[in-house]
Amino acid sequence: MAENVKNTAVEDFDWDAYENGTTSHEKSREELTRTYDESLNTVKDKDVIEGTIIALNKREAVVNIGYKSDGIIPVNEFRYNPDIKVGDTVEVFIENQEDKKGQLILSHRKARAARSWDRINEALEKDEIIKGFIKCRTKGGMIVDVFGIEAFLPGSQIDVRPIRDYDIFVGKTMEFKVVKINQEFKNVVVSHKALIEAELEQQKREIIAKLEKGQVLEGTVKNITSYGVFIDLGGVDGLIHITDLSWGRVSHPEEVVQLDQKLNVVILDFDDEKKRIALGLKQLQPHPWDALDPNLKAGDKVKGRVVVMADYGAFVEIAPGVEGLIHVSEMSWSQHLRSAQDFMKVGDEIEAVVLNLDREDRKMSLGIKQLKPDPWEDIEIKYPVGSKHTARVRNFTNFGVFVEIEEGVDGLIHISDLSWTKKVKHPSEFTQIGANIDVQVLEIDKDNRRLSLGHKQLEENPWDVFETIFTVGSVHEGTIVEMVEKGAVVALPYGVEGFATPKHLVKEDGTSAQADEKLNFKVIEFNKDSKRIIVSHSRTFEDDAKAEQRQERKAKRAGKRQQEETPMLSTPIEKTTLGDLEALAALKEKLSEGK
Repeated sequence: MAENVKNTAVEDFDWDAYENGTTSHEKSREELTRTYDESLNTVKDKDVIEGTIIALNKREAVVNIGYKSDGIIPVNEFRYNPDIKVGDTVEVFIENQEDKKGQLILSHRKARAARSWDRINEALEKDEIIKGFIKCRTKGGMIVDVFGIEAFLPGSQIDVRPIRDYDIFVGKTMEFKVVKINQEFKNVVVSHKALIEAELEQQKREIIAKLEKGQVLEGTVKNITSYGVFIDLGGVDGLIHITDLSWGRVSHPEEVVQLDQKLNVVILDFDDEKKRIALGLKQLQPHPWDALDPNLKAGDKVKGRVVVMADYGAFVEIAPGVEGLIHVSEMSWSQHLRSAQDFMKVGDEIEAVVLNLDREDRKMSLGIKQLKPDPWEDIEIKYPVGSKHTARVRNFTNFGVFVEIEEGVDGLIHISDLSWTKKVKHPSEFTQIGANIDVQVLEIDKDNRRLSLGHKQLEENPWDVFETIFTVGSVHEGTIVEMVEKGAVVALPYGVEGFATPKHLVKEDGTSAQADEKLNFKVIEFNKDSKRIIVSHSRTFEDDAKAEQRQERKAKRAGKRQQEETPMLSTPIEKTTLGDLEALAALKEKLSEGK
């Protein structure tokens, strides 16, 4: 615009007024701004308008839309038109008139999409055949450029035959039909298969008209998936579900069939329009349960192979197609339910006992713990009350320790039965999981399959002896082993623990005793039943001081009584005499002797 400016003087310019700063014809700044804004195009966000490319490089294109600023568009939005150049008119979509940096934000791709959306909808409405460019692969299909819009071409819609190599279609221009549009999410689905399906429709109708349930047909394996096999019956597809491939357990259909393999199948079911056809392969062979030994019954022993493992149990194949379930609770007499993988694994050959047999529903329950005797049958003989054993710690609770004497025989040691002397707050302070611990049977609960056990009962009760040692008032040396909120735990002789409250921890110098200090403590309370000893360090010197104070008070009271017995002067004496002084000295001497 600079070359259009002419350097000519304004003839009617009032220089005197300009020098005085009072130009009468000067327009206000607001008027000039308004005049400038009116000279520009009026645009709105989300509008699609035309603009002119005024600059172009490898990364960006600068577009002038007649607005107060130019917009920048990435060059990759013009990939479809490699001949784009400066001066070309292009459609742009106004995303933002002014961002935080004051930049006009434009998009050519969105402008194309906005114009193309109407064409896409029209193609769907009129069932038109349109052309599209396959850009790339994506999960489950291909991405197709149609009128500048990225449409999805599902892999199943490329051809009537399964496509095993999608890459051969990338970069090709093909004909499609629009089959679905999601207006809310602006998604478009196209199909090439729809163009050629019409040619096969008549052939399919003839085949479908002849289909009947139970009919046996020859087909070709068309596709194999994890859930089943698709069979081409001559223009019509049917599915053999994985469960209908074999009477035995199949991990993947590839174990039974191969691509392009020809085989006989039976029609199991189809919908009213015969578009979904369910086929079967195993149904052409007799069911294994029908051939199962008719004399097999509950309680019999069988042998089999573990075919499937789960946390709750294992499936064992005792004959091809005949399986039984061993629940994890039937693997061990122990009541600690573990994972079935702790007992067996896939492929193991095992022996089991038939627990339940339902020939009608073709179900069988098996067990392996039944191969061993139940340890609770003669529990009173093997583990009588008072007997001593070594157990293994299985688990902790706040109130005790669960142990296992042998597999299937569990017991509980209550926290109060762990130690005669130690105050155990939690069993983890006394032992650890997996450790061995000596126990004595205290009680047998056969119905609930539980033993009450004790550990401290293996030793004599020392509190009978402690009662004679830690008498109230006796003084013992102790060490503070733990400071708690309500006081301190004190280790006393013979492994006994006492407790001192804060006021009983005050030392003679006024300070409070701390952890690890070794001091003398006086027993102020002893409770044999609750195994509680309350001690005090303060009492060791306070009681002596109180005794001295009591002696002093006693002496004072005696002196006072003696003083009261001494005759008092009956009248006031105005002048002290030598005799008076002698009497007072004698009285003082008597008082001193009284003390």
